[in-house]
Amino acid sequence: MTSPTAILSLSILDSILIKLLLLEDDPNLSKTLIKYLERSGYEVDWAKDGEEALDLSYDNDYNLYLFDINVPLINGIDLLSDLRNAEDQTPTIIISALVDIESVTNGFIAGADDYLKKPFDPEELLVRIQAKTAGLKKILKFQNFEIDLQNDTVYKDGDVLFLGQVQKSILLTLIKNHPNPVTKEELLLLHENPSDVALRVNITKLKKNLEVTIENIRGVGYKII
Repeated sequence: MTSPTAILSLSILDSILIKLLLLEDDPNLSKTLIKYLERSGYEVDWAKDGEEALDLSYDNDYNLYLFDINVPLINGIDLLSDLRNAEDQTPTIIISALVDIESVTNGFIAGADDYLKKPFDPEELLVRIQAKTAGLKKILKFQNFEIDLQNDTVYKDGDVLFLGQVQKSILLTLIKNHPNPVTKEELLLLHENPSDVALRVNITKLKKNLEVTIENIRGVGYKII
């Protein structure tokens, strides 16, 4: 059986907020990339030197690293090597003006997944980011629930919920339609033996066991609040 998940606010269906760490000491390039990537739906943290990037990598979970090489304090190659030695396998794209074979080779030896040579078109970087993050799970977040839409697995406060198929289907349907109500007829179709009593019983169990607020909209159906 699959199950539900918990978090804070309903996000766009079939989307996941992908978090990137950009290590780049050029403020103009950084601002341009951050603006472009955020417009494309990514969340970006910016580190101006290797030590700042290292601290951010410890304090946050990132889906992808974007590392320049020639940056202050800890260069991108050494930083990536240190992270890999610490068993951090976060996919990494190196973006660098160093285009010689030795630099490119050292980047891949350190553990890079891709190497993009400066100057580059931001659209090319976007394509490479999409290629490296395409396999990420699609997540729907609502309050303290989180739903893996690929597997219809539901979590609450980070723990998998093991629900009966009917109750899980009702919860998923209500969350996916939030803030709009779901008709009683649509919810009845989720039952093997549909009846008003069965629907009321399952709604009551969800409210009691999961501590969620499900409102009966008279003449319409139900909605989760």
